[in-house]
Amino acid sequence: MNPTPYILVVEDEAALVTLLRYNLERASFEVGEALDGEEALTIIAERIPDLVLLDWMLPGISGIEICRQLRRNPATCNLPIIMLTARSEEADRVRGLKCGADDYVAKPFSPVELIARINAVLRRIRPALVEDTLAVGEVRMDLSRHRVTRNDRDVHLGPTEFRLLRHFLEYPDRVFSRDQLLDAVWGSDIFVDPRTVDVSIRRLRKTLNDAGESDLVRTVRAAGYAFESSAGAYAS
Repeated sequence: MNPTPYILVVEDEAALVTLLRYNLERASFEVGEALDGEEALTIIAERIPDLVLLDWMLPGISGIEICRQLRRNPATCNLPIIMLTARSEEADRVRGLKCGADDYVAKPFSPVELIARINAVLRRIRPALVEDTLAVGEVRMDLSRHRVTRNDRDVHLGPTEFRLLRHFLEYPDRVFSRDQLLDAVWGSDIFVDPRTVDVSIRRLRKTLNDAGESDLVRTVRAAGYAFESSAGAYAS
């Protein structure tokens, strides 16, 4: 069973937050809330959501500036963002998309349409959102059979490396810090030395990368690790 997608709603209008939470939870999303930009950045630093619904006009830091900051940060540069705004002029839509937003929804909007757009964005960055198979590039993971292949070659992983690879496959190209990987793979309630992540990454690489194959796990200096959705950039 795939994890429930986590949506962070960044909106200062309480009534709209309530409406969004109701409709998103009915659509089986986990929902977080932030009333301003500073709170949103703090929440995202602690736990990166699967998608951000970001209001353009916020007290303090604007939605546009938050979008720019998230795009400049290696850990959040691929985080899906949908802008919510009362601005409906074409120039405003173009500006929102140029700052890095993946989609743009003008207020007032239909909750049904918004959820359809959320699902469309999530499917682009999580190919197997509702399926029992995760497939990214050369790597395929059958969750029901607990089987991993690369180029049709069986890859035999231990339980921890299997969970680690599964997390990477669910979020291809996204950079995760060691602490974020510890929380996602080992659990936030268990104390594990951050260096344990490095050990598991080495084991994963050793098993996943056969002779002559590129290294799909990218080390991002001072940031963490990411799984490459396309092979060829990093020699093993």
